[in-house]
Amino acid sequence: MNDSPFVTRHIGPSPEDEQKMLDQLGFASLDAFVDQLVPNDIRRQQALDIGRAMSEEAALERLKMMADKNQVFRSLIGQGYYNCHVPNVIARNVLENPAWYTSYTPYQPEISQGRLEALLNFQTMVSDLTGMDIANASLLDEATAAAEAMTLAKRQSKAKSDVFIVDRGVHPQTLAVVETRAGFLGIEVRVHDCVNGLPEDGFFGVLVQYPNSDGRIVDWQALVEQAHAQKAVVAVATDLLALTLLSPPGEWGADIVIGNSQRFGVPLGFGGPHAAFMATREAYKRTMPGRIVGVSIDSHGKPAYRLALQTREQHIRREKATSNICTAQALLAIMAGCYAVYHGAEGLKAIAQRVHGLTTRLAATLRDQGVNVDHEAFFDTLSFTCANQAEADAVIERAQTLQFNLRRIDERRIGLSLDERSDEAEVEALVSIISNRSLATLAESGNALPQALVRQSGFLTHPVFARHRSETEMMRYLRRLSDYDLALDRAMIPLGSCTMKLNAASEMVPVSWPNFSDIHPFAPAEQTVGYRELFSDLETMLAKATGYHAISLQPNSGASGEYAGLLAILAYHESRGEAHRDVCLIPSSAHGTNPASAALAGMSVVIVACDSDGNIDIEDLKAKLDTHRDKLAAIMITYPSTHGVFEHHVREVCQLVHDAGGQVYIDGANFNALLGLASPGGFGGDVSHLNLHKTFAIPHGGGGPGVGPIGVGEHLAPFLPGHGQVDVGERHGKVVSAAPWGSALVCVIPWMYMRMMGSKGLKKASAVALLNANYIALRLREGFDVLYTDEQGHVAHECIIDVRPFKDHQGISVDDIAKRLMDFGFHAPTMSFPVPGTLMIEPTESESLAELDRFCAAMLAIRGEIQNVADGVWPQDDNPLVHAPHTLADITGDWDRAYDRKTAIFPLEGMNPAKYFTPVNRVDNAWGDRNLQCSCPSIESYQ
Repeated sequence: MNDSPFVTRHIGPSPEDEQKMLDQLGFASLDAFVDQLVPNDIRRQQALDIGRAMSEEAALERLKMMADKNQVFRSLIGQGYYNCHVPNVIARNVLENPAWYTSYTPYQPEISQGRLEALLNFQTMVSDLTGMDIANASLLDEATAAAEAMTLAKRQSKAKSDVFIVDRGVHPQTLAVVETRAGFLGIEVRVHDCVNGLPEDGFFGVLVQYPNSDGRIVDWQALVEQAHAQKAVVAVATDLLALTLLSPPGEWGADIVIGNSQRFGVPLGFGGPHAAFMATREAYKRTMPGRIVGVSIDSHGKPAYRLALQTREQHIRREKATSNICTAQALLAIMAGCYAVYHGAEGLKAIAQRVHGLTTRLAATLRDQGVNVDHEAFFDTLSFTCANQAEADAVIERAQTLQFNLRRIDERRIGLSLDERSDEAEVEALVSIISNRSLATLAESGNALPQALVRQSGFLTHPVFARHRSETEMMRYLRRLSDYDLALDRAMIPLGSCTMKLNAASEMVPVSWPNFSDIHPFAPAEQTVGYRELFSDLETMLAKATGYHAISLQPNSGASGEYAGLLAILAYHESRGEAHRDVCLIPSSAHGTNPASAALAGMSVVIVACDSDGNIDIEDLKAKLDTHRDKLAAIMITYPSTHGVFEHHVREVCQLVHDAGGQVYIDGANFNALLGLASPGGFGGDVSHLNLHKTFAIPHGGGGPGVGPIGVGEHLAPFLPGHGQVDVGERHGKVVSAAPWGSALVCVIPWMYMRMMGSKGLKKASAVALLNANYIALRLREGFDVLYTDEQGHVAHECIIDVRPFKDHQGISVDDIAKRLMDFGFHAPTMSFPVPGTLMIEPTESESLAELDRFCAAMLAIRGEIQNVADGVWPQDDNPLVHAPHTLADITGDWDRAYDRKTAIFPLEGMNPAKYFTPVNRVDNAWGDRNLQCSCPSIESYQ
């Protein structure tokens, strides 16, 4: 077939190179290859039909027509979402820079020092502003951060209670997600007016907002003391900009502080993606959810950054994990941290003072006009009470006539929040709108912060927050950090199960369009027609691709999608009078988020064994079904399997589970091997989540953003996530994200991808992904054992190579091989998952034959180096593998090793002379955990 121009640019191998690979694999054509590889009984009966491929220009033009249907009113709705200025130096050098948005989660610290430093800046910013000991490197959104705070409080509290108190002043979308999470963990949420104190009966935790949802600033110190007296843990949701002026929660006893960093230079984006945060006490560090960046040392004692403590702990503890978090919002956390670096303490405080000053002038002028402003103490948010509902309606109508969106709190009360974009003219317009009178002059600015709560302590005192005032310095700082990293813009990232494919520039362009980026998630429906058209079109394409009846875009990560899918299953069983069904079967090879998500949904996890070929053990499955038939809720499987093969009995597995009364959850992590070839809804699935940051080209961004929508069969459609703030249609399931469509802004990326690929292009992408993986497996068999294959010796979209024997015989570990790959200019494959001591490799369809060969040459050269150790050419304790990676400092200093410098840094002839050097040597993980430091280190530590 004749591919569209975009398809030929997205798919790495040329037609000639495809044929070369097919010849080596013994196939005459790509169709013949796919026919043998993908089991016939799961193949699509009808071709995928989402339309023909569009050119980049045509797709952008069509998307622009949708964007133009959105109306960008001035949003003063607040409720945790604010307009802000994205500094152009950050927009151009981070948000729009593939060195930042194509990087992977920093599990290999030596090639991630730049983004780790940027995330450490974010953590330091959060710790400083909240007054807490430690902070994590971001969470998904404020509402899920509050839910995580609740479960953290439950783990840490000494109170013998299952009651969690939530103040009435907490954002309603936050309360909704907290209630969802609590309902499946045996936690009772009680909404209480905490301003008047706490109830007398027992509770294990409390959540309050500071300032609260309608703007009021409450002194919570007495409440904290009362809660602590009852052995309860206090969580505080807060606003980082307000904390530049207000006493931080850590100074008046809070145990956990959460919130959203969006207003620090991240667009509204109709609800996301935005980086939430959590800060807490040092004593809570080992049960804190999410990732923590810590400072360690490398093999030469030089400071180096790494992920600390609970990195991917769900893969270790599985159903006993404290959270199912896998991705977070790293790219957005980096942007927020850079915003603080750019502005510094003085700049942030100046922004806050200006916003507060305008708000106090607005309040004073409204009072002069006879408006009943509700609170005396506030930061940037006011609420006022109208005489009746008709008057409130009139205010909202006048505001919208002048293109302002205000917040309707209830029948008579209206709220508004000023922000970084507010000015005096806006305040004058608001007075006229609200009072319905012409205005002569604004009242003078005052101060509406309670004197006892005015911040006295400093923040952002580390030099990094003072050195980059000029754009020149900021630009160079961002360039230096990106130079420290190895991202997809430099080389193939062959991570199995992670699908690091091309994030095309044309897909990224619309992210910066104001008609998508500058819309509040709770804007009126008539202003978001273009977004709703986008969602409808994207959901329709995803439904056709998966074979499901309906799609929800609300889950803002893959793990969140797992959770939402399981909740839909539980709600379905409950609707049939079978609420007792709570057992979830999960194969032993499953992603760690699967059992963690099931546990969060209150399900009992039962493990199903895998056979020696990595497939689900059918006999063990039958035995588990017999044992748990009466309580079976679901099975969670990944297809193709986590071991990287097409299991030929997947239909039998689905049928056995259905016959036992259960539902089939198919994890979509590996959907890049199926798209256009087979659909989970067509071979037995009832629900699947899709990782849009894998199969559908949303970039990984150093560990997020992700989008994890779920597709469901018709019987589960009514139980898709609903939303209390916005009408999302006939969907009545539990809300799982703060915003109705989750990370809405980045949905433009998969829309562009699917429209530019078209039906045939998507199918070909899957076929070439399979081809590239099998070509690599064939090449690497020259030096390594490939662990799992089908009966013909083929893999699916990824392959697992066994390097365990080298540890036993030559003392060379999987870590040594991963670090040595860095000297060749490559990110390591996935290590030790799903089999400890192995490497799982996934090339994707975007890599050219030349890049595949370059990677294979590096791996085979490493195999030769291992042989040198085996042959005694190099000692086990002095060879290029155990000393890897090598830095410029290594080769310019004294040299007393058993191999020469050229072998260290140019191990293959013809390597690029502009090769990548890691900025640090091998990082000492154990030292970092023993000496945990997760904020910016002192300058002296570098000397």
